[in-house]
Amino acid sequence: MHTELNLDSDQPPDDYPVMVLLVDDQAMVGEAVRRALANQINIDFHYCAHPDEAIEAAQRTRPTVILQDLVMPGIDGLTLVRQYRANPATRNVPIIVLSTREDPAVKSAAFTAGANDYLVKLPDTIELVARIRYHSRSYVNLLQRDEAYRALRQSQQQLLETNLELQRLTNSDGLTGLANRRYFDEYFSAEWKRAEREQSPLSLLMIDVDDFKLYNDTYGHLAGDTALKQVAESIGVFARRPTDLAARIGGEEFVLVLPSMSREHMETQADKLQAAVHALGIAHVTSNNDARVTISIGGASIVPQRGSSQEKLVEAADQALYRAKRGGKNRVEIAQE
Repeated sequence: MHTELNLDSDQPPDDYPVMVLLVDDQAMVGEAVRRALANQINIDFHYCAHPDEAIEAAQRTRPTVILQDLVMPGIDGLTLVRQYRANPATRNVPIIVLSTREDPAVKSAAFTAGANDYLVKLPDTIELVARIRYHSRSYVNLLQRDEAYRALRQSQQQLLETNLELQRLTNSDGLTGLANRRYFDEYFSAEWKRAEREQSPLSLLMIDVDDFKLYNDTYGHLAGDTALKQVAESIGVFARRPTDLAARIGGEEFVLVLPSMSREHMETQADKLQAAVHALGIAHVTSNNDARVTISIGGASIVPQRGSSQEKLVEAADQALYRAKRGGKNRVEIAQE
């Protein structure tokens, strides 16, 4: 009777059924091995008398141990051993070679071909059972380790995905999907230090949605959230390079960090962004800017000097934003160098 091998990791290896496949053209040997194993607990015996059917029999019965005769008609046992090792289904299954004599040269050839053990047939039943159980247990342990490894890799991948998602949630603004204030502070500080080391420019755009309180009062907070998402999407488009960062740092306040960008290039980007939001055409009847949602932008650029404070750049961009708001909104102001 064939018993299916169950690799439940909670089951001790000794409790797994031992699946023995004997490949030998002599029926009397097959019967002798069958009788030797008949009263053994948890040993399931299968017999194959035709060497040309050995691989198919092994794939069908899924043995935990193969007993392989060395001398058979049509094909020698060592060739079969090599075929087992070349087949993915039997590559790691333990093989005990059965020979009619104790010959060091033959034994060496058997191990070279891939055999795990060598017995002169027919061995004492106690020794045969002991070797079968030993090799079967080793094979099941190997399968368990492989299964455990796959489970470990799967667990690690799930943990990685969970951590990445947690990191995304921790660093992202829940409404717009842009970076949040916390991540902006960390990122801006790191880019400031890098620009200071490399003596490269660091540009910053402070962005504010004009008359947004009036928008919420007119259209409601749900519409206000939708408008913020649309504005944020436009801002995100301008964080084109891997080093650029778009973030929402307050209710209707946004920021663009633009490392290694000159003042002139930053000003061009700011003008394009201001025009892009204006072109969205989001209705805002209480606004004085063509009755649509607009933004004001303040920008500043600096090459950080050693020992200087990053707040200097933030304050410069903030002051420029203040001038843009005072100057009529829906405009760009850039701090002088």
